[in-house]
Amino acid sequence: MSLFTNLLNLHSGNKPREDFFTEIVAYFLSLNNDILLDWLKHHSIISDDNYSSINISTQQKHQALAIHTEDSRLDIVVELSTALSTDVIFIESKIGAKDGKNALRKYADILSNFPNVRHRILIYITRDYDPKPKEEINKNYFGLSPKVNFFQLRWYQFHAFLKKRTTDILAKEILIFMENNRMSQNNQFSSIDLLTMVNFNKTLNLMEATLSEEIRDKFAENFGNVTRKQTTSLTQFRAKSRYIIYTHFAGWNAWCGLGYFDLNPDILTDYPSLGILLEVSPGFVNRQQIIESMRKVINEQPIIWGHSNLYKSQEWSSIFYRKSLQYFLSTEDHLFAIKSFFLESIDELKKIQNSYFDFPWKGVSTEEATEVDKEEDLDTSPS
Repeated sequence: MSLFTNLLNLHSGNKPREDFFTEIVAYFLSLNNDILLDWLKHHSIISDDNYSSINISTQQKHQALAIHTEDSRLDIVVELSTALSTDVIFIESKIGAKDGKNALRKYADILSNFPNVRHRILIYITRDYDPKPKEEINKNYFGLSPKVNFFQLRWYQFHAFLKKRTTDILAKEILIFMENNRMSQNNQFSSIDLLTMVNFNKTLNLMEATLSEEIRDKFAENFGNVTRKQTTSLTQFRAKSRYIIYTHFAGWNAWCGLGYFDLNPDILTDYPSLGILLEVSPGFVNRQQIIESMRKVINEQPIIWGHSNLYKSQEWSSIFYRKSLQYFLSTEDHLFAIKSFFLESIDELKKIQNSYFDFPWKGVSTEEATEVDKEEDLDTSPS
């Protein structure tokens, strides 16, 4: 295990992996400007200009433009200056999550409005495949011709580049951390990938069998209408690495889901988890009331219930009742044991609903949503 992984594991609660890694990489590049410039040239992002000044900053905040609904916080900003001009690069980094709510277009807007800049560059670098059409990123809200050069990269490319340039212990630790977090994967199918392919339908059928009509009916009986189409669960599988049935309350400001979570763990030896989740959005008018009830649940039943972001006002917040899939592997009949646990999970959420929450739990399934594809809202939640 790497030094950086050990340091990250010291962080209590949700581990801020993306911000943590951003700080590490930015610090490394600030110490190794030659590697930064060679990396940018390697991908034809910059030419062979001789920059006299290089400045790198992280988590830089920018006030919302008139056309935006909220302020922006940029992962990495690089300013490259010569005696006569300045080039500005925004780097948006993603490890597990994906770009949500058109953040990249916002960053392009901000870059377009920078004064006295020669080249404006936006880099979107991700661990997972998340294609972004250049024409969508550069769709300028001001009716002007695009000013921003957009580049999309993958972290495995940086890993391969850095591996050839490893010069010190800091670089080696970064490489180990990337490998531990599946950021070194390349474009070749591994033996694990092949096993996944040939067993995908079998695994999918087993998960679907544990979320059978018996489970769906009890879920709907207690919490309102529930998703019935397999396609909605598959959308969650693709977008959020979870295979669940769910319902939502008060528009799309609160929801609960039952099924399989963490299906794409960062460490291959980790097991997915099973159970039920209740989550509330950061902008819900009744958020504080629900959060207070969630905190009571955690304070009084800390062994039974887990939680996430209960003290972060700008994040989706949740409580959950879960067990690791590993727990069920020793049982004789996995299907029966998992279905029994799902029924138990529904009962547990119903208990705390009656005891802690003064809130109308009237669920609305995805099938009953408006003609607008509201499922995207659920896809932006962090859990």
